[in-house]
Amino acid sequence: MDNKPAIDPKGLKILIAGVVVMIAGFILMMGGGSDDPNIFNYEMFNFRRMVAAPIVIVSGIIVVIIAIMKKK
Repeated sequence: MDNKPAIDPKGLKILIAGVVVMIAGFILMMGGGSDDPNIFNYEMFNFRRMVAAPIVIVSGIIVVIIAIMKKK
């Protein structure tokens, strides 16, 4: 049996960095709601939530995929 880990320490660091980037994207997406359900808040449709946060999340997913697929 070969007892080598599936991912090397450098790949693990890249994987953790990708997860941190994804979490940052979800943090960017937070907020913009209204306390009163009768008042519509247009702040939820700003650039940060509609464009920047999804780009950050997708880039984090790409970093995680690169960390998993990287050869030793």
